[in-house]
Amino acid sequence: MPRRPLPLNALRAFEASARHLSFTRAGLELGVTQAAVSHQVKGLEARLGASLFRRLPRGLALTDEGQSLLPVLDESFARMGQALDRFEAGQVREVLTVGVVGTFAVGWLLPRLAAFREAEPFVDLRIATHNNRVDLAGEGLDCAIRFGLGAWHGTEAVALFPAPMTPLCAPATATRLPTPADLAGETLLRSYRSDAWDAWFAAAGVAAPRLTGPIFDSSSLMVEAAMMGLGVALAPPSMFERQLAAGRLAAPFAIEVDLGGYWLSWLKSKTPTPAMRAFQAWLAQA
Repeated sequence: MPRRPLPLNALRAFEASARHLSFTRAGLELGVTQAAVSHQVKGLEARLGASLFRRLPRGLALTDEGQSLLPVLDESFARMGQALDRFEAGQVREVLTVGVVGTFAVGWLLPRLAAFREAEPFVDLRIATHNNRVDLAGEGLDCAIRFGLGAWHGTEAVALFPAPMTPLCAPATATRLPTPADLAGETLLRSYRSDAWDAWFAAAGVAAPRLTGPIFDSSSLMVEAAMMGLGVALAPPSMFERQLAAGRLAAPFAIEVDLGGYWLSWLKSKTPTPAMRAFQAWLAQA
């Protein structure tokens, strides 16, 4: 048996009336008369075999049936609106959901986000930050930007930028650090990479002191703590160029250690979409 067509005008009339609890205000919103809205709602009630409103001397009140129908329509109209928003200037917009490690999101991507939107207006970019622990399939991500060596099980990965690390601290702290050995007298802030400081001290040719500083799951938060004078962070200065240029952060040594870089990764089982390819190409030339 063929389906009966949905009474879209009547559903819209009911939804507007339910929000305003008034046929008159619903008519003003929809650009029709109060009588037309009332007629549409009555027709819908007849079709459903249920009253959706209680008519009061001053306005309307939803019945139980009306209250159960309203959220369904709210969600449906919102989804239709989102689908229609994908069409701009005759071009279909494509949603791209990207997981981005927080340090890269704040230190590199956000300052350039307007340039990406101008370059690729068809991409509806959705950003979810993470602290380098990401489940592409479980979180519904098209791709992810993460820090490391590019070897993650079940994924393809393309190198974006190197990110060598060096000690970063408040300018006042830097005045106490003429040599790498002087770091032994400071609180050394730590990340989830337990070997990072050992690798930097090895590159500096200095024995690593015992590490007792607090551990952070976010390099951005760790560097924020360093700027507050709470210790010295080991992080990529390329992600904190604005703070360094503003004099809020200092890099007391030229010695850097390479522990990985930033990569764009996606599941091997996923065929890259036009939006994914556009994003990757933009990253490569930005």
